[in-house]
Amino acid sequence: MNRTFHKKFGRIAVVLILACMLSGFLLGMPVNAYAAEAGQPASANAEISFVDDDGRLITLDAPAERIISLYSAHTENLFSLGVEDKIIGVHDTSIYPAEAAFLPQFDYDADPENIIAADPDLVLIRPFISRRVPALVETLERAGIKVVSLYPESHTLFDDYIMKLALLTGTSETAAQLLAQYHQDLEAIHAKTRDIEDKQTIFFESTETNLHTVTANSMPAYAIEIAGGINVAAGAEPVQAGSSIASFGAEKILELADEIDVYVSQRGSMNAGGNLHSISIRPGFNTIKAVKDGRIFVINEKIISSPTFRFYKGAREIARYLYPQEMDDLSAYLTDQPATKRDLANILLRSAHLQIYTTTSSSYYETGHRGHTYGLFADVDWPDPDFDAIETVVMRGYVDWELEEEKEVYHPETLVTREDLAKAIFMLHDFESAEPSAEITDINDSENARMIQTLVAHGIFTLTEGKFEPQQTVTCREIVELLEIAKDKQETAAAS
Repeated sequence: MNRTFHKKFGRIAVVLILACMLSGFLLGMPVNAYAAEAGQPASANAEISFVDDDGRLITLDAPAERIISLYSAHTENLFSLGVEDKIIGVHDTSIYPAEAAFLPQFDYDADPENIIAADPDLVLIRPFISRRVPALVETLERAGIKVVSLYPESHTLFDDYIMKLALLTGTSETAAQLLAQYHQDLEAIHAKTRDIEDKQTIFFESTETNLHTVTANSMPAYAIEIAGGINVAAGAEPVQAGSSIASFGAEKILELADEIDVYVSQRGSMNAGGNLHSISIRPGFNTIKAVKDGRIFVINEKIISSPTFRFYKGAREIARYLYPQEMDDLSAYLTDQPATKRDLANILLRSAHLQIYTTTSSSYYETGHRGHTYGLFADVDWPDPDFDAIETVVMRGYVDWELEEEKEVYHPETLVTREDLAKAIFMLHDFESAEPSAEITDINDSENARMIQTLVAHGIFTLTEGKFEPQQTVTCREIVELLEIAKDKQETAAAS
């Protein structure tokens, strides 16, 4: 048996064992035997017992019912575990799912009395918070509030972290199912990339300050591996013991200038995130192969560095950038079935190799937005498998949405018309306005006359007896083929 099989089998075994254990018994052992079996002291009377990542023995008689989460990853994972109704407050960086942004907010740098007054039975933090404000933990514990500090510094500790959240919330079965799916999703990505012969080399910038990268056992490094990339900084040493942030610096980066195929920069609270221009104007960086080739990839740190179930999406996005043809295969859509708006979103995302849209600003929901507000569709919630594709094409303005009874709706199962497709293609590409050689006799039946006339003039769409037939539905195959025609014509026009 090969190494990959052992790794995969080991993960599945861990999930199954922990699922049984968290259900209450493992070969007759009570739940608190989890601590004892790991060489940790256990409480004889506690239903839940383990040691957190600050080294404190945590004991609870029952799962928590009133939780304040002071770390966005905890919040997101609690939603994934289905216990959002038990969350009574969050830190202001908790903006995913969108519902989290509208919960009462608490700040670990503020007066602890604000938290005490909310009467939680559990406050979730991470070691960074313990180090930053040790008095917070002391004050809350003196008030009789259970404080638990969790953070997996390595991707190999993610399962254990989730299982501890499951212990605290009584969601063992859900956690086991989610972890099994999570590893299946990662394996599905790796299955497409592992045998690619011409692997691309990546430098991952975790912070612009001191040009830090990440350690070999970090989540971003694991994402690079899953995505089929080669981490040029794989041997970087952590800035301090237990940290996933690693020292590197401009000098070492420039020494590897000819080897870096893709320069990845994360964007979020840890790093402002560079772009092609800002990175290229750094002293000497114009000599880096990735910069010269324009291959700068900026990714939201929430899906690449944050320990949540969305991590597989970060790995997938890197894989899609490295190997778009392998990752964005459209063969499943070469059917003559009528296309829905759900299909249209997925085809557009893959055909144009669009990076999925995610919001990074913690203040995003504090102000109004002229168009659609990310994550607030009443009929496409965040667990929907096509959530990212739909949000991306709508946020880019390629596909319409509606406001019904003050709720934003997408109508994902509505069939796509020729006019819908015309707008998407027009918005996706940059065709010069033009008049068709023949009159479009039913042009007044459409709401986007100029777009349709331009696309007909450029030979993207054809007429039937002088008619465009804007309300005629289209198949998935037609969408794929018309997008390919539009792409070819755009490239021909750009080359001429």
